[in-house]
Amino acid sequence: MKHTNRQTLTQTLTDLYRALDRKQAVTITYLDQDGTESVRTIEPYDIRTTKSGRIEVRAMCRLRSEARGFLVHKIVSYTLHRSAFVLDRPEATTPAGAVIVVRSPAQLIARELGRDYLPSRRIDQTHTSLAA
Repeated sequence: MKHTNRQTLTQTLTDLYRALDRKQAVTITYLDQDGTESVRTIEPYDIRTTKSGRIEVRAMCRLRSEARGFLVHKIVSYTLHRSAFVLDRPEATTPAGAVIVVRSPAQLIARELGRDYLPSRRIDQTHTSLAA
């Protein structure tokens, strides 16, 4: 078990990226919103930066059997496993529900940049506060 307060953020992220690349499960001790610790086994599929600048691990949670986000600064400790993923991750979709298909590196880059700059709510013609 590795404790995140005893190593650098870079070391923690390196281990999480390694698990993501190898498609291996990770057991984490995580601080919930109310400050209680919970132990989760996750299958990470994405590490991203949120709009607030926090680093988030997107993963399938084996406890809930669904996709969840885990903030790296709230991970107290973790253990890397050699066991492979067992859960199917949901396909990426647009706000309209259409499946996103990425066919080239350029499309992937555009998708990642677009995700960071998309509005947090749907904007339509009724939003007069956004008029120039």
